[in-house]
Parts: sequence; C-alpha cells; structure tokens
Amino acid sequence: MSNVEAEPAEQRCGAVADERTPRTPRAPYVEVLSAREVPLGGPRAMSVRRSLPQRARTLIGAWCFADHYGPDDVAEAGGMNVPPHPHTGLQTVSWLFSGEIEHRDSLGTHALVRPGELNLMTGGYGISHSEVSTARTRVLHGVQLWVALPAAHRNAGRDLQHYAPTPVQVDGAELRVFLGSLAGDTSPVRTFTPLLGAELRLAAGATTTLAVDPGFEHGLLVDQGNVRLGGVLLRPAELGYASTGFDTLTLTNESEDAARLVLLGGTPFDDQIVMWWNFIGRSHADIVQAREDWQKASDRFGAVEGYAGDRLPAPALPNATLTPRRNPPRL
Repeated sequence: MSNVEAEPAEQRCGAVADERTPRTPRAPYVEVLSAREVPLGGPRAMSVRRSLPQRARTLIGAWCFADHYGPDDVAEAGGMNVPPHPHTGLQTVSWLFSGEIEHRDSLGTHALVRPGELNLMTGGYGISHSEVSTARTRVLHGVQLWVALPAAHRNAGRDLQHYAPTPVQVDGAELRVFLGSLAGDTSPVRTFTPLLGAELRLAAGATTTLAVDPGFEHGLLVDQGNVRLGGVLLRPAELGYASTGFDTLTLTNESEDAARLVLLGGTPFDDQIVMWWNFIGRSHADIVQAREDWQKASDRFGAVEGYAGDRLPAPALPNATLTPRRNPPRL
C-alpha cells in the first residue's frame, strides 16, 4: 500500500539520549502504542489506523510501517484503489482478514491477495505497484506492513513471494505463521533480517504462552478483542511493544468472543534510516533522487501494466533536510 497522504510530514521519532548520560539496565517491559487515523485519498477513500512509525517508536525489529484497516463496507467506504506508486529500500507485506485485492507490479505480476495468504514484495532499488479491491469484495479488512532493508541489501532486486501458511493449533489459539518461526512452524519465505510475522486467533477467555526468541523485539497488534500481554491490557487497534529479553509471551483473551491479533518480531534494527512517503534511504539525498526518478518515470521503478488510471505523483518535499528516524535508546 502507498502512503498517499498529500503532505507526508517528517516525523522526529523517539527521543535521542545524550550518550554521556549513564543508563541503568532495565528488565524486559511492555508498552502500549496507540494508532492515528490516516485518510487515504479523497472523500470516498478508505482510512487506516497507523501505529508505526510514531514518535514513541520508529521500528520493531525491521518492521517500520503498520497500517490496520477495516472492517470496511466497500459499498459505503469505496474500497481500496491505490494507483501505481513506487517503493525503495523496503519490503511490503500484505495480509488480509477479509476481502480481496488485485495486485499489479512492475515485475509484470498480476495477482490476487486473499485472506490468510501472504504477498511479500521486495522493492530495494526500486519497484512500483497498484492495489485495487476487487468487485467481489464486500468487506475489506486487513493490515499492510513494511520491512526496512538492511544497508547490505538496500538495493536488492525486485521480487514477489506468495505463501499460504497452514493453521497450527496451540493451547486455545490458532496460528498462521507467515514469516519466521513460531510454535514449531516455520515459513519458507525469505527475509533479509531475522523476522517473525503471524496471525493469532485466541478463543474467548483463553490463555496461551508462546516461546519466543529473547533477542527479538515484538509487537502485538490487536484487531479484535481485549488481550492482556505481560500484564498489560491491549484493546482493539492498539499495538503492544515487548522489548528484548522475553523468552515467552503470555497472552490472555479477556473478551467474551474470540480475539484476533498480528504478532510481529525481529532483532533490533540498528541502521539509521530516512523514511519519507514511500521511500526508505540513508540520507536526504537518497530521498531526493528517488523522488526525482519517480517523477521523470525513469526505468528505476519500471511500469505497471493493466491499471486503469494514472500513476500516483509524488508529493512535494518538505522545505527542510530529512534526518534519520531513531528509536528510543535501548537500556
């Protein structure tokens, strides 16, 4: 999905501590990150709840962008219609709960994104794609996620991987592991940094404990239900951040109905990134060049065939130098 905000603001994400200030190590902790509402386009366009990036946290592992949308009645909300747009320095992860999206990209791919099926697109040096909800879609509901590529792979070639994980049953929960490993199940999808991505469905009143890598940070995005993570209650649309140091995550559904969650994880991502619109680079100059290449329709991003409409123009750059986004310092 594109960030189609007409004037995407540069965000200084997270306070940067003075390195001379002594720090006291702290135990593993959980904090709650709230989302902000972002409209995607005109008056009938859909809106999303964006929980990454934000001032409190820029990344969870290499996960750098999280939009959560729906359930939207397409007849009323207009559905998704995102024209061809570019990406650099990242991978996009499309995951649906309901509905269907037609994907076209500059690899020549024409594919359908369906519930429970992962589409992971790599656009290192440059790729473009469009996303349109199909005529069969009645309710559109899902998440769109981005993964920052590490410096060694920031110019990786274009690629698209598809995977439909088999559900796994564990202690009152059903898991679909689309990236990485969890509960004995491993996704075959290739990533450039250690990552975890899974959909969890937790029965009403159920508690489950999952063994996880203590070197990972984790994020738990709540779609439905009220779920307690490490003693902290998370409500729908909230993202719970669990620091490194946890070797298990205990989840309790305190709702009378089943809960649905998306669990993300990864090793802390230490590269400094400059993130603006649909581009990730390492400097202001990287972003300026990517925007210029898109505006002049260079071969860097290729062409999307079959979309009935124009490409999405890049917004104007801010009248300031874009600076790296940082997480709060790890203690």
